[in-house]
Amino acid sequence: MKTISLLTFAASVAFAASAGQAYAAGDAAAGEKVFAKCKACHQVGETAKNAIGPQLNGIDGRKAGSAPDYSYSEPMKSSGITWDEATFKEFIKNPKAKVPGTKMIFQGLPSEGDEENVWAYLSQFGADGKKK
Repeated sequence: MKTISLLTFAASVAFAASAGQAYAAGDAAAGEKVFAKCKACHQVGETAKNAIGPQLNGIDGRKAGSAPDYSYSEPMKSSGITWDEATFKEFIKNPKAKVPGTKMIFQGLPSEGDEENVWAYLSQFGADGKKK
Protein backbone atom coordinates (compact mmCIF):
# COMPACT_ATOMS: atom_id res chain seq x y z
CA MET A 1 0.00 0.00 0.00
CA LYS A 2 2.89 2.35 0.81
CA THR A 3 4.35 1.69 -2.63
CA ILE A 4 1.10 2.67 -4.38
CA SER A 5 0.79 5.81 -2.27
CA LEU A 6 4.39 6.75 -2.99
CA LEU A 7 3.93 6.16 -6.73
CA THR A 8 0.71 8.19 -6.74
CA PHE A 9 2.47 11.04 -4.93
CA ALA A 10 5.45 10.92 -7.32
CA ALA A 11 3.14 10.95 -10.34
CA SER A 12 1.23 13.91 -8.90
CA VAL A 13 4.44 15.87 -8.35
CA ALA A 14 5.65 15.09 -11.88
CA PHE A 15 2.30 16.14 -13.36
CA ALA A 16 2.26 19.38 -11.38
CA ALA A 17 5.81 20.19 -12.46
CA SER A 18 5.01 19.58 -16.12
CA ALA A 19 1.83 21.65 -15.86
CA GLY A 20 3.85 24.52 -14.42
CA GLN A 21 6.26 24.34 -17.31
CA ALA A 22 3.37 24.49 -19.77
CA TYR A 23 2.31 27.82 -18.26
CA ALA A 24 4.85 29.65 -20.42
CA ALA A 25 5.96 27.43 -23.26
CA GLY A 26 8.86 29.64 -24.29
CA ASP A 27 12.37 29.89 -22.94
CA ALA A 28 12.58 32.77 -20.44
CA ALA A 29 16.38 32.99 -20.67
CA ALA A 30 16.19 33.29 -24.46
CA GLY A 31 13.35 35.78 -24.03
CA GLU A 32 15.49 37.95 -21.77
CA LYS A 33 18.09 38.17 -24.55
CA VAL A 34 15.45 39.13 -27.13
CA PHE A 35 13.97 41.66 -24.66
CA ALA A 36 17.26 43.57 -24.89
CA LYS A 37 15.77 45.11 -28.08
CA CYS A 38 12.68 46.15 -26.13
CA LYS A 39 14.67 47.85 -23.37
CA ALA A 40 15.09 50.91 -25.58
CA CYS A 41 11.46 51.72 -24.68
CA HIS A 42 10.26 49.32 -21.94
CA GLN A 43 11.38 48.28 -18.48
CA VAL A 44 10.56 45.29 -16.29
CA GLY A 45 11.62 44.30 -12.78
CA GLU A 46 11.55 45.83 -9.32
CA THR A 47 12.92 49.22 -10.44
CA ALA A 48 10.90 49.44 -13.68
CA LYS A 49 9.40 52.76 -14.63
CA ASN A 50 7.49 54.04 -17.62
CA ALA A 51 9.84 55.33 -20.28
CA ILE A 52 9.17 55.81 -23.99
CA GLY A 53 6.85 52.84 -23.53
CA PRO A 54 5.04 51.63 -20.42
CA GLN A 55 6.70 49.38 -17.83
CA LEU A 56 5.67 45.78 -18.39
CA ASN A 57 5.46 44.34 -14.87
CA GLY A 58 2.40 42.18 -14.31
CA ILE A 59 1.51 42.17 -18.01
CA ASP A 60 -0.07 38.71 -17.80
CA GLY A 61 -3.77 39.42 -17.20
CA ARG A 62 -3.39 43.21 -17.31
CA LYS A 63 -5.76 45.31 -19.40
CA ALA A 64 -4.01 47.05 -22.30
CA GLY A 65 -3.57 50.76 -21.76
CA SER A 66 -3.73 50.52 -17.98
CA ALA A 67 -0.18 50.99 -16.63
CA PRO A 68 -0.43 53.91 -14.19
CA ASP A 69 0.99 57.27 -15.27
CA TYR A 70 1.64 56.31 -18.88
CA SER A 71 0.15 58.31 -21.76
CA TYR A 72 -1.31 55.64 -24.04
CA SER A 73 -2.82 56.22 -27.46
CA GLU A 74 -6.60 56.23 -27.53
CA PRO A 75 -6.66 53.11 -29.77
CA MET A 76 -4.60 51.16 -27.19
CA LYS A 77 -6.75 52.35 -24.26
CA SER A 78 -9.95 51.39 -26.07
CA SER A 79 -8.63 48.15 -27.66
CA GLY A 80 -10.38 45.91 -25.15
CA ILE A 81 -7.26 43.74 -24.93
CA THR A 82 -6.40 41.85 -21.78
CA TRP A 83 -2.87 40.57 -22.17
CA ASP A 84 -2.36 36.84 -22.29
CA GLU A 85 0.15 34.76 -24.21
CA ALA A 86 -1.87 34.43 -27.42
CA THR A 87 -2.78 38.12 -27.59
CA PHE A 88 0.76 39.24 -26.79
CA LYS A 89 2.24 36.96 -29.46
CA GLU A 90 -0.17 38.29 -32.08
CA PHE A 91 0.53 41.90 -31.06
CA ILE A 92 4.31 41.67 -30.89
CA LYS A 93 4.55 40.11 -34.37
CA ASN A 94 2.98 43.27 -35.86
CA PRO A 95 1.82 45.87 -33.31
CA LYS A 96 0.26 48.28 -35.83
CA ALA A 97 -1.81 45.52 -37.43
CA LYS A 98 -3.19 44.35 -34.07
CA VAL A 99 -3.86 47.87 -32.73
CA PRO A 100 -4.01 50.40 -35.57
CA GLY A 101 -3.05 53.81 -34.20
CA THR A 102 -0.80 52.48 -31.43
CA LYS A 103 2.10 54.77 -30.50
CA MET A 104 4.43 51.77 -30.53
CA ILE A 105 6.90 52.30 -33.37
CA PHE A 106 8.42 48.80 -33.19
CA GLN A 107 7.80 46.86 -36.41
CA GLY A 108 7.52 43.47 -34.71
CA LEU A 109 9.61 40.41 -33.90
CA PRO A 110 10.61 38.73 -37.17
CA SER A 111 12.06 35.45 -35.85
CA GLU A 112 9.66 32.60 -35.18
CA GLY A 113 9.64 31.69 -31.49
CA ASP A 114 10.97 35.02 -30.24
CA GLU A 115 7.51 36.20 -29.22
CA GLU A 116 6.96 33.02 -27.20
CA ASN A 117 10.31 33.45 -25.46
CA VAL A 118 9.71 37.12 -24.66
CA TRP A 119 6.31 36.22 -23.19
CA ALA A 120 7.95 33.52 -21.04
CA TYR A 121 10.40 36.15 -19.78
CA LEU A 122 7.84 38.91 -19.15
CA SER A 123 5.22 36.69 -17.56
CA GLN A 124 7.66 35.82 -14.76
CA PHE A 125 7.20 39.31 -13.30
CA GLY A 126 4.32 40.21 -11.03
CA ALA A 127 2.82 43.69 -10.80
CA ASP A 128 5.38 44.52 -8.09
CA GLY A 129 8.25 43.66 -10.45
CA LYS A 130 9.30 40.60 -8.47
CA LYS A 131 9.66 37.26 -10.18
CA LYS A 132 6.77 34.96 -9.32
